[in-house]
Amino acid sequence: MTSWVEEALYPDWGQRFACKAEVARARSPYQDILVFESASHGRVLMLDGVVQITEADEFVYQEMMAHVPLLAHGAAERVLVVGGGDGGILRRVLQHRNVRRAVLVEIDEQVIALSKAHLPGIGGDAWADPRAEVVVGDAIHHVAEAPTGAFDAIIVDSTDPAGVGEVLFTEDFYRECARVLTGRGVVVNQGGVPFMQGDELRRSSARRAAFFPDTHAYCIAVPTYVGGFMAIGWGAKDPACRALAPAEVERRAAAAGVLGTTRYWTPEIHAGAFNLPPYVADCLRPA
Repeated sequence: MTSWVEEALYPDWGQRFACKAEVARARSPYQDILVFESASHGRVLMLDGVVQITEADEFVYQEMMAHVPLLAHGAAERVLVVGGGDGGILRRVLQHRNVRRAVLVEIDEQVIALSKAHLPGIGGDAWADPRAEVVVGDAIHHVAEAPTGAFDAIIVDSTDPAGVGEVLFTEDFYRECARVLTGRGVVVNQGGVPFMQGDELRRSSARRAAFFPDTHAYCIAVPTYVGGFMAIGWGAKDPACRALAPAEVERRAAAAGVLGTTRYWTPEIHAGAFNLPPYVADCLRPA
């Protein structure tokens, strides 16, 4: 008899996975953590019943969360990753040969431990890279204590704005992000699926707009984030970071050492992802 794991994100709509085996389960001080072996998507990480990553399609989210802001900046050397305890974004950030320091701040040490043990291919060698610094702690405090201009890019790989992730979508957090970013700094954060979570994108975009001259979003298609396109929220101090032709993106990717290493990201997709369907663009307009 087939065992099924059902996602508990939306009350009226969802998805389920045929489960071959439960690999690990833990209850941390912050959330319920489950890693299981699916019949279709390899191993799956769920937090509080919501899919965070699968081995089959993790590359879509990780590539677009890391490569878009770093290549848009063009010379990012110091990068902060907030959340991302599976290590996938850290691994993509460290693919960029110009990155000298990458700090990952994850509040839940059990997410890191279980990912290292049961999803080793996600983070790969990033955990041992001498340029990486892994901090188990509260990103709000870490950012508040960081010096002004400490980072060139901030990538917020958090859960949705509820529970442990809620504080990462506030005006106070975006104000501090703007302070610790350099003059051409860029911040991105997962913005949910606008078809189902449009109000979340609208609120977070309005809060970013108070501190970043260029506030926008770009779209990615992750099969296991149900509901259509996922939006990645974008805030940049320099609007020129977003206005890049594919040829310039390709030049930067070649110089960074990431060209030809991806399965979703391309220079054309990078540039085109900022062209939003009207129903997504509507979520960026003030209510």
